[in-house]
Amino acid sequence: MIAAAVAGLALGASYALLATGFTVVFGVLRRIDLAYGASIMLGLYAAIWLHREGMAGAPALAPVVIAVTVLAAAYVERLCFAPHADRPPVTAMAASFAIWMQLQEIAVLALPLHTYPFPSPFAGAWPAGALGGIRPEHVLALVAAAAIGLGLARLLGHTRFGLAVRATTENRAAAACAGIDTRRVAIAVFGLAAAIGGVAGYLIACIDGQVAPHFAMRATLDGIAAAILGGLGSIPGAIAGGLLLGLVEAAARSAWGPQQADLARYGLLLAVLAAAPGGLAGIAGAARRRLAARRRASGRRVGEASAAGEA
Repeated sequence: MIAAAVAGLALGASYALLATGFTVVFGVLRRIDLAYGASIMLGLYAAIWLHREGMAGAPALAPVVIAVTVLAAAYVERLCFAPHADRPPVTAMAASFAIWMQLQEIAVLALPLHTYPFPSPFAGAWPAGALGGIRPEHVLALVAAAAIGLGLARLLGHTRFGLAVRATTENRAAAACAGIDTRRVAIAVFGLAAAIGGVAGYLIACIDGQVAPHFAMRATLDGIAAAILGGLGSIPGAIAGGLLLGLVEAAARSAWGPQQADLARYGLLLAVLAAAPGGLAGIAGAARRRLAARRRASGRRVGEASAAGEA
């Protein structure tokens, strides 16, 4: 039971990282990068190719995945987002969809088989049944996601770069008037999101033990679903949405089998959006507003009672 819960949280942590990447880019650019999953897939396929050629061992694959994902994302940003910065968002999204197809085709041409095994850095180093059957890949996913979440909070909340990102997110025109190079901020955020996505892709590949061409579609849909579930534009919401999505998927797979896991996940997304279109962040915001309204009403009643007593 504990191992199953940890597995769900680990999968959810990977989804949370994917959702965070989408959310960071959307917050600054107000656009969704549909080539995000394909960029990560290209990084994974590059790592597998190097490993098969004997040029990289299992422990060295993580930096390869991250580096190639960032390079692919830079290619996407230059072709899809920079030229269309002043055009409607759908223009950049359509362009990124075309690049998605291109990157996926490059990966498949390089490694044409349907499925490739992805080596775990813990192969042979973790005794079977240790820690109650908890897999080391799940522990790695949880630790990595927690470290990235804390690091991102520190970066965005306590640095000059974070201040520039928050200002650009709030009002791009006002940030530019204040002397912030919003173009440079957008490029840096794109690279940051790609690095986070590379980590997420590596963690998912380690957990699954394999990579297939449908990974690009899976990463894109799962990341967007978790971001929307949490509330698009909210990083805490993206993290909560990803964790919840992973737990629901793990529970559904355990109860009904893998065929019903997707149905359960998207059923959850539909239910939450039907109840609160703003997602989990919208629910939390509404709860905070109700609490603040109650406090103001209570304060007014206390003030009126005090004034009546003095009279």
